[in-house]
Amino acid sequence: QVQLVESGGGLVQAGGSLRLSCAASGRIFSINAMGWYRQVPGKQRELVATITRGSSTNYADSVKGRFTISRDSAENTVYLQMNSLKPEDTAVYYCNARERDSSYNYWGRGTQVTVSS
Repeated sequence: QVQLVESGGGLVQAGGSLRLSCAASGRIFSINAMGWYRQVPGKQRELVATITRGSSTNYADSVKGRFTISRDSAENTVYLQMNSLKPEDTAVYYCNARERDSSYNYWGRGTQVTVSS
C-alpha cells in the first residue's frame, strides 16, 4: 500500500502562483511514476503532469510553460509549482502514484485550488 497526502491548495488571484506538495509513504519502492491530476464537478479527472522515477516529465498542453512538476526522492515528495494561474485552473487537484509491476494507481484525497478572476 502507498499513502499519499496533498497540501498547498487554496485561493489565489489570476496571475498568481501556488505550490502543491504530495508526500508519499508506505511501499515507495514499488512506485515508478507520480503525478497530478485535476477534476471539476461534472467532468472527468484529467492529467496535469507526471514525473517518473528517472525524472522524465509529461505535461498537459494547457499547463505547459506555466506548471512545473518536480520531486525530492529523499523526502518521497512530489511538487507542482503552478505559475500564471488562470480561472480555468480551478479544480480539485489529486496526487497519483503508479505501481511499477501492476500499473495500479493510488490516489490522494485531493486539494482544492481556486483561481479568482
